[in-house]
Amino acid sequence: ISSPEGQAYLGAMRASANFAWANRQAILDRMRGSFRQIFGASVQLDLLYDVCHNIAKRERHQVEGRKLDVLVHRKGATRAFPPGHKEIPRAYREIGQPVLIPGSMGTASWILAGEAGAMLETFGSVCHGAGRLLSRTAARKGRDARQIQKKLEEEGILVRSESRDGILEEIPEAYKDVDEVIEVVHQAGLARKVARLRPMGVIKG
Repeated sequence: ISSPEGQAYLGAMRASANFAWANRQAILDRMRGSFRQIFGASVQLDLLYDVCHNIAKRERHQVEGRKLDVLVHRKGATRAFPPGHKEIPRAYREIGQPVLIPGSMGTASWILAGEAGAMLETFGSVCHGAGRLLSRTAARKGRDARQIQKKLEEEGILVRSESRDGILEEIPEAYKDVDEVIEVVHQAGLARKVARLRPMGVIKG
């Protein structure tokens, strides 16, 4: 990572991460404005936690019995540090890092808290989502976006998307059963279950 190529990569990644964090702040600000417009000025939307799932971070981990400074690149994964870890924000330090695992448009999402097992087994990481069963191409094949949207709305889930593909690529059937995935993470001691969230609305950019 100290090579010219490695340093160029880190610089580009950090610039992208800065853009992503700023973008999420802007999205949150717009959401707060929209909620206040509809529900009144007293509505308060608090940010639980802001975390990315495609980033490299310098961290200290035990490797073959030795504490080493390493660069952990989480791609499609998210951090799950246990209670007491110094890099967890003070508000969550006693309970463990918040772990946000989204489901699909039609299935649950989960909030977990990091556990000590993740530091021993997975460099303080867990999955970020259930994982795909179908590729994006396979998910689009032979399906009608309007029917998918209608079915979800019949289940009480409002869907808004700029494109037909935005809906088809993320159909619930394209993903593994998120509840089963969470159970494995929980039983393995990587992170513990805190809350199961039911989808109410989906916005696809």
